Amino acid sequence: MTNRNTSKVRILSIDGGGIRGIIPATIVQYLEERIRAVTNNSNAKIGDYFDMIAGTSTGGILTCIYLCPQDDERHLPKYAASDALQLYMEHGDEIFHKNFWQQFKNFKLWNENFPVDSLEKLLNRYLGDTLLSQLIKPCVISAYNFYERRAMFFNSADSRKLGGEVKEFKARHIARATSAAPTYFEPALINSLSEAPQYLIDGGVFVNNPALCAYSEARSLEFTSKQVLYGSYQKEKPDYPSAKDMLLVSIGTGSSKKRYEFDDLKNAGIIKWLPVIIDIMMSGNSETVHYHLSKMWDTLEGEDKKDYYRLEPELGMASPDMDNVKKKNLKLLHDAGQTFVFNNIKMLNEIADKLILHS
Repeated sequence: MTNRNTSKVRILSIDGGGIRGIIPATIVQYLEERIRAVTNNSNAKIGDYFDMIAGTSTGGILTCIYLCPQDDERHLPKYAASDALQLYMEHGDEIFHKNFWQQFKNFKLWNENFPVDSLEKLLNRYLGDTLLSQLIKPCVISAYNFYERRAMFFNSADSRKLGGEVKEFKARHIARATSAAPTYFEPALINSLSEAPQYLIDGGVFVNNPALCAYSEARSLEFTSKQVLYGSYQKEKPDYPSAKDMLLVSIGTGSSKKRYEFDDLKNAGIIKWLPVIIDIMMSGNSETVHYHLSKMWDTLEGEDKKDYYRLEPELGMASPDMDNVKKKNLKLLHDAGQTFVFNNIKMLNEIADKLILHS
């Protein structure tokens, strides 16, 4: 068990999944509402109750919003979980919108599905010129540099520790890069404050479930250091925590595994195999991460082994497509999140209570 003088490091991880980010956003909103009710604090925000947040693609966007600081009190979160959900529910159709010329070019298979203008405007509206180092807690946001052929993990703790501009980026540029899904949005060309260019695509191409990355990053951090977070903890946090010192909540964006028939693929070429391989790689990665983490927590004793949660909501009647922003589907995605909450209310209340306990 965790030493009674310390509290566990609370980690939230959110998968990629495009507009299906509505589902984890709905679940996180419930956790925040539960925290507000138990603490009798109507101003409590989810960014106050996690010590690290990790996200890929749509999860990376949510990470930036949850950890964005207030303008005047930089150690406090600016947005509530409801604000993040509102981004998707009210502006999802702006993000995934094609004008006539874009549809014509797509018909000719000339370029990506959607222009990035609307997404970039929304990210600018929510995140402004907030820097990575100014996010209120450590984060892990993934992207892939296709020019240098290497994975990139953006972390506010790194940008503070190094003290230079090489690892410093604007949060909205990171959110743009992590969500640059091939065939959906064009790649992102972003610059650090030192003007070093990065040529990036969606981190979902290699780590759609970033929970294991979050675990590894947390193992390397001194959570008592001012370089890790702004402000201070109510209770002491362990430095370089291991699994027994962590409360890890990992949320998917809706599972709906399509079955592929042998006869359909036995003679398939690259065109037919490409979407199948992408689908399998994304779901396979998430399953592999969950396998490793569940085995790690299984080695613990007592109540500690119960502090890893993998939340896998079902899509229900919602579309599995990452870009289906029809009003009906937005509602169905929200319904899927609410259905998960209703069916798992005891577990979610347990998670919220633990977040409060270790605050």
